[in-house]
Amino acid sequence: MPKPSRLSEVAKLAGVAPITASRAIRGTGYVSEDARARVMEAAAKLNYSPDMVARRMRGEKSRLIGIFVNNFGSLVLHEITKEISNEARARGYDILLFNADRFDAPGRADTRDMLANLCAGLILPMPNVEDAYLGDLEHRQLPCVFVNFDARAMELPVVVVENRKGARTAVEHLLSLGHRRIAFIAGSHYTGQSTERQAAYVEALNAAGIAADPALIVPGRFVQTGGYAATLQLLTLPEPPTAIFAANDEMAFGAIDAIHSKGLRVPEDISVVGFDDIAISSHIHPPLTTMRQPLVELSACAVRELVALIEGQGVAARKIALPLELVVRKSTGPVALRG
Repeated sequence: MPKPSRLSEVAKLAGVAPITASRAIRGTGYVSEDARARVMEAAAKLNYSPDMVARRMRGEKSRLIGIFVNNFGSLVLHEITKEISNEARARGYDILLFNADRFDAPGRADTRDMLANLCAGLILPMPNVEDAYLGDLEHRQLPCVFVNFDARAMELPVVVVENRKGARTAVEHLLSLGHRRIAFIAGSHYTGQSTERQAAYVEALNAAGIAADPALIVPGRFVQTGGYAATLQLLTLPEPPTAIFAANDEMAFGAIDAIHSKGLRVPEDISVVGFDDIAISSHIHPPLTTMRQPLVELSACAVRELVALIEGQGVAARKIALPLELVVRKSTGPVALRG
């Protein structure tokens, strides 16, 4: 393996002093455009990479934003992470993505602390409320922003969508189509989002004079297979639902698959509504009616709040809730008349 290039070698190849090369690479101090170009070209030729850990130990400012995620398999988390990365890079920051699962396990605290010290700030999309390190981040008041976390109040900025309003809009859409026996497929409780959406589901039914039937509320764990299994359970009821509201799109996909597996049609026999409007939602059969999250705005807001904290602007702990949009497609229709 070739020995890593040193800054002095970069400076020599570029024909500048080491201090000039350092300023050009760090982006601090005055360096002429010609010299900067020669330094960056030399660094690329020599595959020079500054030691970021050493730079942080010297107290230099990091241009890294850490993204801590718990579930790499979530499609909506993938889209949120992509948008956060785009916004951070547009602001001159690079991204470090790390799996925060089991961060509270013995021996992981040192890794967590090292990453927190390496990065200028942290973004946690959809963290697990049971993770003890969330309280540690609050106590230390590190530059940190939480995304789509509705489980409890935080002492740091939180950017979320209006889960209750959005879920109520979804149920009211089904009610407007004449549905009265509406099921709810719940996700996990870890981020608090499913809990909020379920509460809105019950509120919307009660407002329409309908008592929520516990048999129509089934768990789906926010995964497609969970939505499939939940729907098969619902279809065995003596009086199955005429419509299903799933707490995310992935479970809605599973619900549609299960309905089709029983020879039934969507929406002619059962309507289905999801939540998120991930990219594939408009391409399944039939295209999914869902609540659209403003993922670009959500991510931009999270990065904006974090950069303000990093730059010492003193952003107060607050919850920023963004509105959702009902996107009506072909998975919902009027209630079928049953003889």
